[in-house]
Amino acid sequence: MTTKISPRIKTNWLLEGMDCSDCELVIEHRLERLEGILGVKADFTDQTVEVEYDSRQINRRLIEKRIRQLGYDPAPTRPARWLQENRELLVSLTSGLILCLGFAASLLGLLSGRNVTLLYVLAFIPVGFEVGRQTWKSMLKRRFDMDLLMTGAAFGAASLGMWGEGALLLFLFSLGHALQERALERARRAVRALGELTPRMALVQRDGKEQTLPVEKLIIGDIVVVRPGERTPMDGVVISGESWVDQSPLTGESLPVEKAAGEKIYAGTLNGDGVLEARVSRLAKDSTLRRVMKLVEQAQATRSPTQLWVERFTRIFVPVMLVGVSALLTASLLLGEPFEKAFLRAVTFLVAASPCALTLGTPSVILTGVAQAARHGILVKGGAYLESLGRLRLVAFDKTGTLTMGEPHVTDILPLGDWTAQQTLELAAALESRSNHPLAHAVVAYTQAQGLKIPPINEMEMARGRGVRAKVENQSIWVGSQTLWSEAGLELPAEVAERIQALEAQGKTAILVGVQRQVIGLIGVADILRPESRIALKGLAELGIRQTVMLSGDNARAAAAIAGQLGLTSFRGELMPEDKLQVVKELVESHQYVAMVGDGVNDAPALAQATVGIALGSAKNDIALEAADVALMSPDLRKLPFAIGLGRAVERVILQNLVISLGSILLFSGLGLASWINIGMTVFLHEGTTLLVAANALRLLNFKLPAGVLGQTAAGTD
Repeated sequence: MTTKISPRIKTNWLLEGMDCSDCELVIEHRLERLEGILGVKADFTDQTVEVEYDSRQINRRLIEKRIRQLGYDPAPTRPARWLQENRELLVSLTSGLILCLGFAASLLGLLSGRNVTLLYVLAFIPVGFEVGRQTWKSMLKRRFDMDLLMTGAAFGAASLGMWGEGALLLFLFSLGHALQERALERARRAVRALGELTPRMALVQRDGKEQTLPVEKLIIGDIVVVRPGERTPMDGVVISGESWVDQSPLTGESLPVEKAAGEKIYAGTLNGDGVLEARVSRLAKDSTLRRVMKLVEQAQATRSPTQLWVERFTRIFVPVMLVGVSALLTASLLLGEPFEKAFLRAVTFLVAASPCALTLGTPSVILTGVAQAARHGILVKGGAYLESLGRLRLVAFDKTGTLTMGEPHVTDILPLGDWTAQQTLELAAALESRSNHPLAHAVVAYTQAQGLKIPPINEMEMARGRGVRAKVENQSIWVGSQTLWSEAGLELPAEVAERIQALEAQGKTAILVGVQRQVIGLIGVADILRPESRIALKGLAELGIRQTVMLSGDNARAAAAIAGQLGLTSFRGELMPEDKLQVVKELVESHQYVAMVGDGVNDAPALAQATVGIALGSAKNDIALEAADVALMSPDLRKLPFAIGLGRAVERVILQNLVISLGSILLFSGLGLASWINIGMTVFLHEGTTLLVAANALRLLNFKLPAGVLGQTAAGTD
């Protein structure tokens, strides 16, 4: 019996350099166009690509060739990948070991001078090749950077027979660069760790049975089962079951959120103690978590104003340095200084003045700051916005849905005469149960929550925008606004008018309840404040934000009441969306750095006009996620002080790194010109400064708000 071998083969590769979701799309698109390819799945989070192909039409070698043409190096094994990732570090350490042997042999007199020089040459070759290779790539792209300066300095030293100094320079430069990359990789891993939260497989109900499938094979409408303690594989909507879900990796919320039928769940979140069944609403590649990660990647790659300034400075500085070193060498020779001494001073000056720390100082801070924000449920879409957060002096807020819950709630039951609060509420709910008005829903919901019985009605008559008339147990009942009573020719008693004014002065809407021609009670309804609004505003004040403005579409009296309760410095009421846009424009003109905080829907024009547009609760709001400059992934305003505090920390660290890097250039250049430090010491100090600014930036991964701002839990840093 002959066993037939299937021509379908599935192979995995590890790809060096695949570090963003755009890489996934490029690789999948290009490989799928090859004849014989049956399927491609790339995943940048673990830098892998899986290819299924027909071995009768294409082979592994041709696939690898195409991958290399795309600029990636396929590594078939994890050891090979480890070697690729640590190549520069291994080359540096190899040269360093040989260099140490040479120094030791010279110091102890174990080898002749010629043999010691041979060891220095052997130490020079590996790092010289590695750094020279990078320099050549830069020159082909017409980019003159620090690699060129270091290569020129090292080969210049070698040309004088100073192989040991040249090897030391390249060794420390290469080692410093490798350590910098490892340090910055720590910040990148903080973001990539989000992608690793999503399970690879999902339990799915299909064809009347449960089966386990890769998440990539799920389609919209599939029913996934999430068992206790498991992570949600896809974005979806719960159709059955109840549980608590930990959404902190995505939204930064410190407490789990209760989920039941109709609630949204997100890929990567952790299910609690209940079983949930959810209908898939997005494909794996379009999940909220994947979209957030993609936006974070783009933000980390976006240059801030300071970074752009540094890049412009460096583009001018490097050529000027080369000209300056040539002039220094020429001047020294014209003054009669020996060539070797003049050349060595010029090379030392070249190393001392190289702006490596300057070019690393700002991007490392932006990379780390964006990563730290993402870890706490704050999506900052670029370095420019991160810097602007730190410079804010005024914050404007939308009221409804931002400072308040965005839904009306019953706050007061005021019976009149011999009527009770229960009677007033039951009669009002009887009529309001037939209305779709938000205020009516609030009354009915409150009545049901109190466990009260809602009596039946008949002969109902709607007065659109004003109220409802109906009969309950043969009595004519009226429920509505003051206008409803006025239109009926009824006059309100002075006591009722005073109570209405008192409610409105508190920012509440008064609903009148009447039987026949008599008002029997009032119901106060208001959009209640978010419980964290006061805490967030207090936190902003402690951070130095002295001006807070509320922009509202409510009448001036209601807006004043809310502003007074929160302690806002000013407010504007009766604003349409276009009015909010104009107000924000005026604020930006007068204060320059202004943030607008809203829900990202009807506030979109104002968010776009502000220096920084901040959307609240963006995990549930696609429009806000795309439109805002900064997105708070949970509807918790306490994230706002954290975002601004982080922005200010970023500003401080960028300034510190600029002072360190520019100060070191001036100091070391001066010492080098005076010949007070040799080339070896200069390289050591130069690379030490570069590592110092990288380490300073990484401190932001441990950023917490100052003690007392919001409290430990609210700060979101526990």
